[in-house]
Amino acid sequence: MSLLTLNAGSSSLKFALYDELGPRGDQDDDPVPLLAGQVAGLDASPRLELALAGQARRAQALPREGPGKVDDLDDALDAVLDGLPAWAPGRVVRAVGHRVVHGGTDYAAPQVIDDATLAALAHLCPLAPLHQPFNLAGIRAARARFPGVLQLACFDTAFHRGHPFVHDAYALPRELHAAGVRRYGFHGLSYAYVARRLARLDPQAAAGRTVVAHLGSGASACALQTGSSLASTMGFTALDGLPMGTRPGQLDAGVLLWLIAERGLDGEALTDLLYRQSGLKALSGLSADMRTLRASTDPRARQAIDYFVARLREAVGALAAALGGLDALVFTGGIGEHDALTRAETVAGLGFLGLTLDETANATHGSVRDGLISRAEAPVRMWVVPTDEEAEIARHLAEALARAS
Repeated sequence: MSLLTLNAGSSSLKFALYDELGPRGDQDDDPVPLLAGQVAGLDASPRLELALAGQARRAQALPREGPGKVDDLDDALDAVLDGLPAWAPGRVVRAVGHRVVHGGTDYAAPQVIDDATLAALAHLCPLAPLHQPFNLAGIRAARARFPGVLQLACFDTAFHRGHPFVHDAYALPRELHAAGVRRYGFHGLSYAYVARRLARLDPQAAAGRTVVAHLGSGASACALQTGSSLASTMGFTALDGLPMGTRPGQLDAGVLLWLIAERGLDGEALTDLLYRQSGLKALSGLSADMRTLRASTDPRARQAIDYFVARLREAVGALAAALGGLDALVFTGGIGEHDALTRAETVAGLGFLGLTLDETANATHGSVRDGLISRAEAPVRMWVVPTDEEAEIARHLAEALARAS
């Protein structure tokens, strides 16, 4: 029996298949991955990337027209679900776990999906328009393909639901807080995985005060107190906090009022501006991809990088203040794991917190493994920990099956 995880987005579909039992063969062990991959480039040039257990990742282009075409998320889901019997012969899918970005006020833990749950989650689509509709499309496709199989929604917001009031509320009328206008935080599956991983790598640091920076096309930072979320840079939606690939991060609400009054922007235009036309893409005028910006000689690319790093430094400092100090700083996500320069530039302005970088370790660290990048004598430990949201979903799946048995 196997566990399938799906992470459906607007331009990609990540997936993984796990053995239900870990190497010890008991329910308390982490599920073992059998294969992992993604269908990427749905908005341009679709390709399938696949890695079977113990083998190197391989990629192949997918057609956009004709037999077997992959032109949208539905096609990608068909390609993955049709491919599973060949990639994992004889394996029977016993349960499917889904990443769902927004759980609102109702879901503070993984939830078995039924029609009522699916309808409730659909009402949250306006709060996560880049993610939620595609997450739910993946759920509908999997329910149709695997009728009667347990389907579990795992929420990015759930990890942050224990925030104290000062990190949960906005200074707005309390009626709005009761109605759900609050700081939810996101990237929770990533933070939960990193917190568990850090507890194994560095128990002393993990038992204290940690800031984790999840840096990718979506970016945020989270303050962990003894492994639990205390505060996050993201709030009501995934627009707040750090600048991102195409999202602005922290923004004076007066800018939106001005755009409405002076430029005549309506809700649809603001949504497009804030979710798709801002961030690094807007600042550089070139690209939303940090790799492209690093390779460019255009001064606007350098300004965009400097802006990103400056906001990240401020966020680390603010979260350290919320924690009352700092014992560890962890980088994760695509940029956090792969871009040594972003790590170095960020830490260069944070020596007052006790952060001292081992430049050799930072420059030579590979994202396929965990790496300590602080100097041996540094009072604050710094780690690069590759995240694995699919592994976190699989763990929740195994726990849900154990409860149901």
